[in-house]
Amino acid sequence: MERSLSAFLAQNVKKVENTFYPASNRIVDDKGKPVDWEICCITATENSRIRRSCFNTVPVAGKRGQYTQEFDANLYLAKICVRTTVFPNLNDKELQDSYGVMSAEELITTMLTPGEFEDYSTKVMETNGFTDEKNLVKEAKN
Repeated sequence: MERSLSAFLAQNVKKVENTFYPASNRIVDDKGKPVDWEICCITATENSRIRRSCFNTVPVAGKRGQYTQEFDANLYLAKICVRTTVFPNLNDKELQDSYGVMSAEELITTMLTPGEFEDYSTKVMETNGFTDEKNLVKEAKN
């Protein structure tokens, strides 16, 4: 079999399609049907940039003048969800004002209940190629 780099060229690689997901049964259209949110895929480079922005420098307990890096997983999930959400526009001032928040990350965690946010973030991660833990367990068993 002959090997060729042409399959790796950007124009030949299949694009990840946006997915649609009703993040909340409480957000409905005029017919009472839950409104789908649109989720896109980002690059690994962008994911890395977002991940790096979620580290905080914190003092080490009992070690004066020493600090360590701490990863804020909740902030990371909020930022990934905001960045990959195409619709609704979470940066819309009117939408943020209606919930009394000042940022898209605050908005998404205020709009959705904890369970809805958890389910939505799982869908966002799946759209971006992360396999959820349940599927990994099933694959390991088979």
